[in-house]
Amino acid sequence: MSNFKKLAGQTAVYGLSSILGRSINFLMIIVYTAYLSKEAMGSFTSIYALIGFMNIVFTYGMETTFFRFSTGKNLDANKVYNTTQSLLITSTLLLGSGLYLLAPLLAEWLDYPGQAYLFRWTALILSFDAILAIPFARLRLENKALIFAGSKLFNIFLNIFFNLLLIIGFPYMISTGIIPEDFLGYRADWGVEYILLSNLFANGLIIPFVWWKAGFFQFRLEADIIKPMWSYSIPLLFMGLAGVTNELFSRFLFEYVLPPNFYAGLSAREAGGVFGANFKLAILMNLVIQAFKYAAEPFFFKQSADKNSPLFYAKVMHAFILFCTILMLAISVNLNWLGPLFFGQTGYEEGLFIVPVLLMGYLLLGVYFNLSIWFKITDQTKYSFWITLVGAVLTIAIIYVFVPIWGYFGAALSTITCYFVMCLLCFLYGQKYYPIPYQTGKGALYLIFSFSVSYLGFYLDFGDEIVNFFLKNSLILVYLGLIYLMEKDQITAYLSKSKKH
Repeated sequence: MSNFKKLAGQTAVYGLSSILGRSINFLMIIVYTAYLSKEAMGSFTSIYALIGFMNIVFTYGMETTFFRFSTGKNLDANKVYNTTQSLLITSTLLLGSGLYLLAPLLAEWLDYPGQAYLFRWTALILSFDAILAIPFARLRLENKALIFAGSKLFNIFLNIFFNLLLIIGFPYMISTGIIPEDFLGYRADWGVEYILLSNLFANGLIIPFVWWKAGFFQFRLEADIIKPMWSYSIPLLFMGLAGVTNELFSRFLFEYVLPPNFYAGLSAREAGGVFGANFKLAILMNLVIQAFKYAAEPFFFKQSADKNSPLFYAKVMHAFILFCTILMLAISVNLNWLGPLFFGQTGYEEGLFIVPVLLMGYLLLGVYFNLSIWFKITDQTKYSFWITLVGAVLTIAIIYVFVPIWGYFGAALSTITCYFVMCLLCFLYGQKYYPIPYQTGKGALYLIFSFSVSYLGFYLDFGDEIVNFFLKNSLILVYLGLIYLMEKDQITAYLSKSKKH
């Protein structure tokens, strides 16, 4: 239980920064949807999906590799850190330069004529992210959660400050005559440009601080360390690529697959903006999963040597499912007022019906992360590639087949389907090569029941807002009652044990 509490405590610290910071960042939906056009929102959705995909290429699984080789290969941790960081900086210079030079071609190919600067800034953002990855990973490995959390929060606050300054502050100061119209070359017609610039400035400014706190490195590329690390990380690279295909391609491909005039009065890019804004609502689930991942990944590796670790992993999975299904239900039954609260303009709420599906998709992604521990600690990362490849193929196939038919729902369907299949495959192979005593029956029941009730709660309408609020949220109590009935013996045993201590 002490290990379980320790993991929960570290998740809470990471969660506080992640949820607080990203919740504040999440509130930028209000700014973006109020001050930017739907077309700019579509550009934001598409370009940041590309950034998410390319981020995997730039880091190629080195964070997980760093954890594995720093904890379980009898290697000097400083040598691993120096080599990993040196390798990433070298590859980042090559990849970043290549993307920078290809920016004009990308702009034409993705239908952003004359806007090559967007992809040059994207190359710089990706480069800054990559050279921060291993220092941040070292902070997590050394349990410097407060420094990690503080750095992430500071980065987010800087990002938000620049967003507010460029999107709201400068236009206001120009309109009131405080600054001239061409102040610092300000462009009133820019939208997504200022989101990218804000990200770029914020990431660049924190590099010296994070490097200092993580410990400066000596540039060295030691072949005896690089070779086994490379063999371990390459499958993770392909796993990551397939994984972000599953997570991001529904947003990236949406505007290119949606037929013209599918939604009346909206271009394909504007419809992509509506889809992206509703996808942002589902990110509330991803905040919890990200916080859990920050704490769990290094913790799981350290725990792997314990003979009781399979039982520990099973308990963590069960607690994760319980917490996240409650969260999914709580968000879904309140979407009728949460959506309009966060959308600064009308028209975005027409996509709210996909949010419960996206929430369930993110929840299954978290389940997959828990399940995937077996191939990480047994060094069988090759299985990760094949599992996520199946998910990626499913994602792309469903997008191309169903988006032209069902629009927003077709894109959301790709998310939940691919993660369900990935979870199923990972579970089956995991039980074969590294059996973990998951409470499979209970877990499946909680997932199915909570998802069903989530959709029921979203569609229920009693005609009165106050009545709707109380009756919809009463479904949460129904679900908590089911959990109590199913977990009564464990709850009683835990309370009894706590009293003795």
